[in-house]
Amino acid sequence: MTKKVFISYHSDTEGTKHKNLLVAWSKNDNGHFDIKFDDTSVGVSINSEDAAYIKSVIKKKIKESTVFLSLVGEKTHKSDWCLWENEKAVELDKKVVVVKIKKDYTTPENLFGIGAKWAMSFTYDAIKKAIDG
Repeated sequence: MTKKVFISYHSDTEGTKHKNLLVAWSKNDNGHFDIKFDDTSVGVSINSEDAAYIKSVIKKKIKESTVFLSLVGEKTHKSDWCLWENEKAVELDKKVVVVKIKKDYTTPENLFGIGAKWAMSFTYDAIKKAIDG
């Protein structure tokens, strides 16, 4: 059964690069990954006048997903969007998977104590194990 994964990431160069890699893996793995990543990029500030509408769209995409994947980059813990998305995933009772791009990056506080599965390295095997576990 294919798992539909919502990817939460800080929309900077690093986060976007790694999100794009996840999406590429799901498109080019000849059926072995069994996961469909949603590209839910919004590209606007959380303080945008459209924030309420954007949040409603993102909430719907999280609700429709099987798994919520938080991609932790260097600045993710400072992203209002990522923090809000983490809270929505918990509120919607989603399976949460945390993937750290580098193991020494700071994890957003609201990802602790929620029963998340962890991939402490950005590798295909570690991520698949966390999602499947």
